[in-house]
Amino acid sequence: MMSSAPSPAPLPISDPPSVAGASTAPVSTPAFRLFLSRLSDSVRRSLAERRPWSELADRSAFSRPDTLAEASSRLRKNLAYFRINYAAVVAAVLAVSLVTNPFSLLVLLALLAAWCHLYLFRPSDPPLVLFGRTFSDRETLGGLVLLSFLIVFLTSVGSIIISAAVAGTAIVAAHGAFRVPEDLFLDEQEPGVATGLLSFLGGAASSAAAAATPGRI
Repeated sequence: MMSSAPSPAPLPISDPPSVAGASTAPVSTPAFRLFLSRLSDSVRRSLAERRPWSELADRSAFSRPDTLAEASSRLRKNLAYFRINYAAVVAAVLAVSLVTNPFSLLVLLALLAAWCHLYLFRPSDPPLVLFGRTFSDRETLGGLVLLSFLIVFLTSVGSIIISAAVAGTAIVAAHGAFRVPEDLFLDEQEPGVATGLLSFLGGAASSAAAAATPGRI
């Protein structure tokens, strides 16, 4: 009687090693790059709509307004036409003010880094843990808002920003009131379409929201 051949021993099957952190939410670097990309695109589109600086500084177009109503009308028309240039002027005044006060500039950069690292581009899982305590998204947001309020309004940073904004606004108001807008093509803007500065603000806000979405629940 022939004996049956022994069946081969089954090969051991090992489960594939689980990758630690595979279920962890993606890092925030792609979201941050997406935010910067969309923000830079919005800035480029807005700057493309700026008016020639030669029109802004045309000396022959300046005259003193006869009445306050005329000055207000000029300012309103010039704001609609030179809105990108005026925004650049205010931003330049603010930048100069911060550069000449390096401490305030460093404080603002640190505050911006805290917002980006702790809330805007941080994955919601795992939660934030500081000093052995776990903080929810709402608590983190409240802490950052409180910290921003204390830094801006209880230090010299707030006074510098307010002073720069007032100075920039005064420059814009003076130019808009003395610049005669009769030679400007003010009828080329279509009503109801957000262009220029408005589109820049809307684009930046939507970019921030889209970039922060992967990190929020």
